[in-house]
Amino acid sequence: MPGRVIRMPEITPARSFCWGVLHAIGMFDMADLTNEEKIDCADEKTYFSLGEACMAGMLAACVAVPACAWFAARTDLPLAFIGAAVIFLPLFIFLPGLIRSAMRTDTDAVLYAFGKNEHIRKIFWALFLAVAGLVLARVLDPATVRQILGILTGT
Repeated sequence: MPGRVIRMPEITPARSFCWGVLHAIGMFDMADLTNEEKIDCADEKTYFSLGEACMAGMLAACVAVPACAWFAARTDLPLAFIGAAVIFLPLFIFLPGLIRSAMRTDTDAVLYAFGKNEHIRKIFWALFLAVAGLVLARVLDPATVRQILGILTGT
């Protein structure tokens, strides 16, 4: 309808919580909001912070806890906890920035540039085959690996 003004839906606690979750993983930046939205969001700052804290906890559960368990099998528990923190904290600090910069990148142009370059294509496939070969060698028994390599090499 001509002349109809579309308003942004009001900022609810749930919306503020979701923005906090997305902000913690780098998919949302407060700078993208209009001044009116920033004023409305200030009332729901608690939910925004709660969303950030929940996402940080989930990231810690996915990254730091398994790392701590892996380290604990190899060393003392306090040292394992420190090692997991050393891995998790830089990841939590730098990952959102990396995701934000990746979202601003023109991925089509990057893929086109890499896809056009024959040298990069050869390196990619060589690395892919090397990693696939290592995985197969660890998973399959040696006789099966020899048979697959014989088929691939034609011997």
